[in-house]
This record gives sequence, structure tokens and C-alpha cells, in this order.
Amino acid sequence: MSHRNLIAILRGVHSSEAGDIARALVDAGITLIEIPLNSPDPFEAIPIMKKAVGDAAKIGAGTVLTVKDVDRLKEINAQFVVSPNCDIEVIAHTKKCGMGSWPGVMTPTECFAAIKSGADGLKIFPASQVGAEGIAAMRAVLPKDMPVFAVGGVEPINFSSFAKAGCNGFGLGSGIYKPGMSADEVGKRAVEYVYTYDAVYRH
Repeated sequence: MSHRNLIAILRGVHSSEAGDIARALVDAGITLIEIPLNSPDPFEAIPIMKKAVGDAAKIGAGTVLTVKDVDRLKEINAQFVVSPNCDIEVIAHTKKCGMGSWPGVMTPTECFAAIKSGADGLKIFPASQVGAEGIAAMRAVLPKDMPVFAVGGVEPINFSSFAKAGCNGFGLGSGIYKPGMSADEVGKRAVEYVYTYDAVYRH
């Protein structure tokens, strides 16, 4: 599997369309897919996506706020957990349950608290507010091997500046999916993101 550090965030997706959209993303080259828990039926959509793409992608959940949510995600074999915040109990429990943990952080204090709790990577959110300069400043003190993803307000046009700041990848929200979009449209947008990512990281 050709792995790219791009997470497609499908906020608002319905289980009825989940399989087709997952296949479209994988065909375009995106193999990390997140369904936020404030979507209509995430606990039904995640297993459908996993069945649709098999081992070709990792399927996880976003907007995970409680340990109880983590337990439900373990039951349906979700592969990673993303939060908008740095909740050390959620991070520690996610790791105890054997899933990847990607908490949302905005400050150096939150970054180091997340790392200490066992996070696999850091989601700088909202990246548009922190900016490339802010991320570069934090990157200077963070462990070199700790993956950092920029999420929130990230578009192909600013991939390069975030990459230069030390970001390893990106979370892609409304730019790649909004409720009502067809799988075909999501796939076309995904191709644009993949093309730009490859130009920045694989030149």
C-alpha cells in the first residue's frame, strides 16, 4: 500500500454512502479515513467502510471525547482515534485498547502532555490559527520522530509552507468532503490533494 500522510475527514457522512466514498478515496491514493463521531451514524459507517476497502486503508474515528467512545470504537475494530483536544485519559485508554491515538493540540504544553500520555502523533488544530511559523517554532522543541499533522484550514495551496515548518502530513476536512457530495466528486478532490502532496513530499 502506497502510504501518504493524508487523513480524509468525513464529517457528516452517512453509512449508506460510506462504502462508495471509502473506495473512491482509496482509488485516489488516500488510505487514512476518519469519521467524526458527530456524524449521523458513525458506529454503523466505520464497519461498512472497513468491509468496503479491507486492508487497503485504515479507518478510524474523530471528535472522540470520552473513554466510553473509545470502548465502543474498540468493539467495532476502529484502527485509530482522533480528538479535537488533548484529553490524557482518552489518549491513555486508546493506547490500552490497541488503537492509534492522534489528539488535537495547539500549544507546546498540550503537545508534551499528549506525548507523555502515549500519543502516536500530534494533530495541530486549528492549523490555520497556529500557522506555519507557530508550528515551526513548536517543531524545534518536539521529538524529531513524533509525527505532526496540520488540521483545520489546510488546502493544497499551503501544503508547501506547512511541510517546510516540519509537518509530516495533513487532515483534510470540508475541502475534500461536505455532506451531499457524491463519491465521484470526493474522489476527484482527493486526486488533487494527492497530486499536491506528492509534489511537495516526493520531489
